[in-house]
Amino acid sequence: MKPEDKRPLIYDLHENPISGQEIEERSFAAIDAEAGSYDLSAEQWEVARRLIHTTADFILAEQVSFSDDAFDACEEALRRGAGIYADSNMIRSGLSVPRLQQINPAYDRDAIICHVADEDVAAQARDAGLPRSLFAVKKAAKMLHGSIVLIGNAPVALLEINRLALEEGIRPALVIGMPVGFIHVLESKEELLTTGLPYVVLQGRRGGSPLAVACLHALCTVATRRRD
Repeated sequence: MKPEDKRPLIYDLHENPISGQEIEERSFAAIDAEAGSYDLSAEQWEVARRLIHTTADFILAEQVSFSDDAFDACEEALRRGAGIYADSNMIRSGLSVPRLQQINPAYDRDAIICHVADEDVAAQARDAGLPRSLFAVKKAAKMLHGSIVLIGNAPVALLEINRLALEEGIRPALVIGMPVGFIHVLESKEELLTTGLPYVVLQGRRGGSPLAVACLHALCTVATRRRD
């Protein structure tokens, strides 16, 4: 059959319509059906399943870990409209404000802070020969206490979050620690576990901004269900 004679598959969708919401629901059902047995609570599985949905990688269910107070701390922070710090603009763009507003209607895009592309941050990084992510966290330090922190890109950002907690008493309400890569990644995640901060961490080298976003979206779902 010549390429021009082949019927594009999109016409099957037109003939048998399925919405984006239905696709998501079927995807979650497929994940539940294919998943093995994991030592996770129902709320923890909500997060793990969302991570799997984002990547199609079931191994993430074995690598995600939670502090005992992670869900309570996140719910409390969301309900009071806590500020949200993101280490990448991808996270800032990817977070769903409508999801946040389901828990606290006061949320808007301005509640999500990311300084990594700010000119003053870039200048400081050039002068010091250090990553911008470090100075972005320093710039945000005053708003971090009681905030929700998402680290999906830069392990150096997580290292500075850890230092602020250990040395300056700045205590975010929750840290989603999912930096990705090969340098400082394992160390930053392992140190986070020693800070006493509420956390959701993806163990090992894996991570990324989409996973940090997916994690908070799942936590929003949990908080909404708890209310209902």
